[in-house]
Amino acid sequence: MNARIERLRKISFETQPSLSIERALLETEFYRENSGKYSLPVLRAEFFKYLCQKKTLYIGSDELIVGERGPAPKVVPTFPELTCHSGDDLRILNSREMTRYTISKEDIATYEEKVIPYWQGRSMRDRIFSKVPEDWQRAYRAGLFTEFMEQRAPGHTVLDGKIYKYGMRDCREMIRQSIDRLDYLNDPLASDKYEQLTAMDISCEAVVIFARRHAELAEQLAKQEDNEQRKEELLEIARICRWVPENAPRTYHEAVQMYWFVHLGTITELNGWDAMSPGHLDQHLLPFYQQGLEDGILDRARAKELLACLWIKVNNHTAPPKVGVTARESGTYNDFTQINLGGLNRDGTDAANEVSLLALEVSDELHLLQPQPSVHISSRTPDHFLDAAARVIRKGYGYPSVFNTDMVVLEQIRAGKSVEDAREGGTSGCIETGAFGKEAYILTGYLNVPKILEITLNNGIDPLSGIQVGMQTGDPGKFTSFEELYRAFDRQLEYIVDLKIKVNNYIERMFARYSPAPFLSVVIDDCIEKGRDYYDAGPRYNTNYIQCCGIGTVTDSLSAIKTHLYDKATVTWKELLECLENNFAEADALRLKLCNKTPFFGNDDDRADAIMQRVYESLFTAIDGKPNTKGTVYHLNMLSTTCHVYFGKMLGASANGRFAHMPESDGTSPSHGADRNGPTAVIKSLAKMDQVKSGGTLLNQRFLPDVLATDRDLKKLTGLIRTYFRLGGHHIQFNVVDTKTLRQAQQTPDEFRNLLVRVAGYSDYFVDLDREHQEEIINRTEQEMN
Repeated sequence: MNARIERLRKISFETQPSLSIERALLETEFYRENSGKYSLPVLRAEFFKYLCQKKTLYIGSDELIVGERGPAPKVVPTFPELTCHSGDDLRILNSREMTRYTISKEDIATYEEKVIPYWQGRSMRDRIFSKVPEDWQRAYRAGLFTEFMEQRAPGHTVLDGKIYKYGMRDCREMIRQSIDRLDYLNDPLASDKYEQLTAMDISCEAVVIFARRHAELAEQLAKQEDNEQRKEELLEIARICRWVPENAPRTYHEAVQMYWFVHLGTITELNGWDAMSPGHLDQHLLPFYQQGLEDGILDRARAKELLACLWIKVNNHTAPPKVGVTARESGTYNDFTQINLGGLNRDGTDAANEVSLLALEVSDELHLLQPQPSVHISSRTPDHFLDAAARVIRKGYGYPSVFNTDMVVLEQIRAGKSVEDAREGGTSGCIETGAFGKEAYILTGYLNVPKILEITLNNGIDPLSGIQVGMQTGDPGKFTSFEELYRAFDRQLEYIVDLKIKVNNYIERMFARYSPAPFLSVVIDDCIEKGRDYYDAGPRYNTNYIQCCGIGTVTDSLSAIKTHLYDKATVTWKELLECLENNFAEADALRLKLCNKTPFFGNDDDRADAIMQRVYESLFTAIDGKPNTKGTVYHLNMLSTTCHVYFGKMLGASANGRFAHMPESDGTSPSHGADRNGPTAVIKSLAKMDQVKSGGTLLNQRFLPDVLATDRDLKKLTGLIRTYFRLGGHHIQFNVVDTKTLRQAQQTPDEFRNLLVRVAGYSDYFVDLDREHQEEIINRTEQEMN
């Protein structure tokens, strides 16, 4: 880090996130005046333009890349059209200990006076909860699943390389041509397409206005600047902002600023889950980097500095605040901007390059919350690139995470994408797979698989509330075989999945109708050509995912039942159900038997792993191929983010010896403490899962720092990664930290403000996690490599 980057990082790292009501006030003002005057797509685009014309701008004294979603770094707007926070919500956000967002009493009063009266009953969240059926609400309240879109717009959004080839001027020409092709004689949707295309055109104009306003501000600041170097920097910023995003970038600096304006446009228009990611940023920037070196206008140090400025910009943009169940399932400031490094080019050649290494260096030196880099390793990736990633992993930030490019490509081909689009795709959010720049791959929420087993053991009743939330599948005490129990679990799973999908599809149409995203549609293939919105089947590919949680917990629980109730017949249903109901009170002997005498997943034990395979196949059968509303289908992926902690709170004691309300297993990782035979046994167990059928799997591993102390140790780590990927693994990531350090951080958090740990598909500052999440990380198995 040079002095500039140190100063910028300090501001980004130390600034407390706060809430701005500016966007909400501007939106309320605009909607009061204009609602009903335009079609909804045009209304959304006109508001986006109004926002770009009116919102407060910020250019920091050291910045080279400019633009903020709010009026200053770490200042977060609200989106009342999606979730209209109550005054109490804002007061809680201002006062809660974890993931706090400061806001003044005066702003809360203004919000209550001007914003809430208009948006109450009009927000997407209000629309959704006023219509969904009671059986869905009962299951939702019981913690059988969550719903991502109940207070944020659908995610994931990842760009390909088109914005580096076409500016907004070019996009407007494409839109004009699409309008000219409309067939009002034979296409009954021609008028609707015209409205969508008109909205896209307005949104292109809006983001150019936003950039020009930054150019004007930079010029004003230059006139007031006494430092000649900074004056020249401001004039260069002004020049760049007058060129991009209206035109395609010509230089490395312009390319980085181009991406940032597009990123800001999408997250200002709406706040989608997992925000926006640049995709293969190293591939996109490489031609500009090489040309800059050749022309003598760029050197490696300057390229790295500009990349660091972009990293800091991303870190300035914390996720908009969540409330209710969503806050409980995902308590983090992280907005999940993932940057893919390495992988393959569209032609199948290795894509790791010098910019990939620059990005790893920047991530290492800044060690910020976000963006979070991931490295993509194919059979063609050279060892030196994976070695460079391993050296960063050893530092203990929890990143980069590591993905198997060959598996990611196969997963997409199975889902119907072309080979070239699959290679150009990758992962975003935590581990989710999609075709970059061409796909809306929407996460619809988490599925609590152990909870489904729990209600199966209680004939469809949630034992924590006593409410019937599932099917009546029979008294388990009367099941004469494990097969009979498993068939009941399968029926219950199908019922809950279908219940979730029916409401997901309703919500999907609500967003297509009431919250289109015209600007986002501009930058995703084939929305302009189709004349359809991103949320309304405009992209080339349209996928819905359900994220399945707790496969380790449910596998081990089923294994315990099979082993002790049926195979050995040493435990009765009456004994087990009473122990679960009483959270193993006065039943230590039985609990220890379940914990220590059961084949558990993660130990390369076919007895347990066969059950895992069966559960996974049941999930695949229940989810994969179910229709969404865009003419395509649902798929599953296997991740939990932090929802395994929330789901654990909603779950009683489990048959594997887990106490009530403790976290479930995360992602596809084994249950806490169940993986007793080392990391090679873990990956061999995971390799028995047919991961190509998924849209991503997540594996967390934890090592003590001294396990990776030497270069020889790092070779063992890279060998473990290569082996897992040859066996068909999708993803693996590492915490490299000892328990002593984590306990010290709990006791003296101010001394450990920089301590990053891998939580799930993302890293977070350990001291920013609540006690339950901290303990969940501490309780993960400390692996060794011999």
